[in-house]
Amino acid sequence: MKRLGLILVMATLAACGADGEPERPAKGEKAGITVTGTAKLGIGSR
Repeated sequence: MKRLGLILVMATLAACGADGEPERPAKGEKAGITVTGTAKLGIGSR
């Protein structure tokens, strides 16, 4: 289990910054996060 934990920690740290340095949005472009979608919870029949 120690090895698995170490591998998970190392993989997480290796993924940080994988896509490069952060970039500022272009002038006039709105900065922020947009979340869209739907979610359903429950039991149903078709």
